[in-house]
Amino acid sequence: MTADDHTGFDPAATLDRINAATEHLMETAARFTDADVRAPSLLPAWSRGHVLTHLARNADGGRNLLIWARTGEETPEYPSLAARDEQIEAGAGRSTAELVADLRGASARFAAEYRRMPPEAWNRTVRWTRGQERAALRAADSRLCEVLIHHVDLNTDYTPAQWPDCFVRDMLGRVAASFGARDDAPAMRLHTTDTGITHDIGAPGQAPVVHGPQTSLLAWLLGRSQGADLVVHGASELPAPPFLY
Repeated sequence: MTADDHTGFDPAATLDRINAATEHLMETAARFTDADVRAPSLLPAWSRGHVLTHLARNADGGRNLLIWARTGEETPEYPSLAARDEQIEAGAGRSTAELVADLRGASARFAAEYRRMPPEAWNRTVRWTRGQERAALRAADSRLCEVLIHHVDLNTDYTPAQWPDCFVRDMLGRVAASFGARDDAPAMRLHTTDTGITHDIGAPGQAPVVHGPQTSLLAWLLGRSQGADLVVHGASELPAPPFLY
């Protein structure tokens, strides 16, 4: 499914994937001590407490978008980006028990609202805080991305290698399409050596070709890997994708 393609969306199956990813994340978080949640995450200037708080507030924001789609009443994802950042900062220093309880509760509220969605509501347009107007089903995709990618950012033994294949395949196509729509992304062709699928970013022409397994390509494009296991042809080094997520 591309960035703008709504075909193939299965609400029940997607919720099952979100719940499974969330439970795995909760198992990781529950092992942290209070000292552990103060330790740095893989995100600049954020501790693990920041990441866990962000995931909780993101669940609340996603729930708001689903309420908007279901009821037709405008329910903003966040009051503003500044307010979201303030909430994350305010919650980051809590104990492990408080962080885990908050994340579990927010995740449960998101799932409960998700189950209330009638089929026709998934294609209703809602507006994200940054101004993007998209079908509500993107809130489901977004939540799965948040949980899986930020699980890696907790800097534990959970790595991109553990991302589900179906997530990697779909997300790689979306990321390539997103970069293709940007002026600051270098042109390149991605060749997935394990699936044989290719994705073009920008005009292919003389652009370099980056070869590697789909998970390695996605992790590199998302800035979660240096791309050491990738091979580039047509250039002396890997292109430098801009920050996306």
